[in-house]
Amino acid sequence: MKYRLMDLLACPYDKHFPLELYVVEKVEYEGRTFTFKTKPACELYCAYRGVKVEDLGGRDPGCDECIKFEVKTGILYCPQCGRWWPIKDEIPIILPDHLRKKESDLKFLESIKDKVPEKIIKEGKPWNLQKQT
Repeated sequence: MKYRLMDLLACPYDKHFPLELYVVEKVEYEGRTFTFKTKPACELYCAYRGVKVEDLGGRDPGCDECIKFEVKTGILYCPQCGRWWPIKDEIPIILPDHLRKKESDLKFLESIKDKVPEKIIKEGKPWNLQKQT
């Protein structure tokens, strides 16, 4: 997933923007070069630097460098409703709750539990790793 996608994504449930991005693994494509005519290239949110574009004060956040990277593994998280979605093999899997596979999501969450915030592990929706009693 390109960092630039974060400039477009909002929570499909409550429309919160921006979503939080937790990168577990990223890949650099060294042969990938591109020079943006206008910088910053993102309009509202620069996920590469983790700041709103308006807070950059017109400075270049590193757009030509950002384009070389893809988020291979990670999590998208909505701080408003508490939902999370996996990023697997560079693809964000943003599905409605009723179409998600609980076992697959929990297995993914278990595999990265030491690399993402506790709020997702223990309280994330639609499911989490907190023991149900």
